[in-house]
Amino acid sequence: MKIFTIIKSKFPTILSILILITIWKIISEIIDSEIIVPSPEETFKSLILILKSKAFFKTVMATVIRGWIGFLLSCILGLIVGMLAGINCFLEKMIQPLLVVIKATPVMSIILIALIWFKTDIVPIFVSFLVAFPIICLNVMEGIKSVDVKIIQMAKIYRVKKYRIIIEIYIPAIMSFLVAGFSTAMGIGWKAVIAAEVLSQPKYAIGKSLQMAKSYIEIGDVFAWTVVAIFLSFIFEKTIRIIEKKIVRWR
Repeated sequence: MKIFTIIKSKFPTILSILILITIWKIISEIIDSEIIVPSPEETFKSLILILKSKAFFKTVMATVIRGWIGFLLSCILGLIVGMLAGINCFLEKMIQPLLVVIKATPVMSIILIALIWFKTDIVPIFVSFLVAFPIICLNVMEGIKSVDVKIIQMAKIYRVKKYRIIIEIYIPAIMSFLVAGFSTAMGIGWKAVIAAEVLSQPKYAIGKSLQMAKSYIEIGDVFAWTVVAIFLSFIFEKTIRIIEKKIVRWR
């Protein structure tokens, strides 16, 4: 009975995936060229070969580590700057133009500038950080602004210490904003990391593998590596959702 319930709840997702694969198969049959659109079967064969390769684990882990380092840096700095700017109006007005500039700058421009400034292994980390930072920072600022001013005033009247105001009032208030920022930043940051790897060409990287496959016209490998990237993105999103549920229970 429990298995049936699980299958029933997952059926729409499974159906959606099957429909996408069917559409993919139809398109590949119509175009009839593995160089342009490889069939799902050919992509699956390429995926198996990639999974069996000795460098697969190193390649995936290198990209994941770069992505997480950039993401964690953006989370730490975004949380600190966002809270300070949310509390201090003067700092908020100072930081706003910078955040707008970063958000408006095309990712490709950031990558090209980073290629001039940093070594190949650092470029994806820097790009991931810079793309995710304004998203998290702005979300934290919005969370701080959502706090009722009267509660803060009351805390000050009763001479509640600043660290307690931050821990007991501000932190719970920004949690939902913070998790939303994490989810968005993770999705955009992951794509930015792989895009940066395509151009920076570190020794082990999913982006480099995509570029190499494209250069050698191994389109099946391009699709296979894309499937790997999508799967990893799905895992990261699920991780964020689990964290979100735990935070909601904690609150």
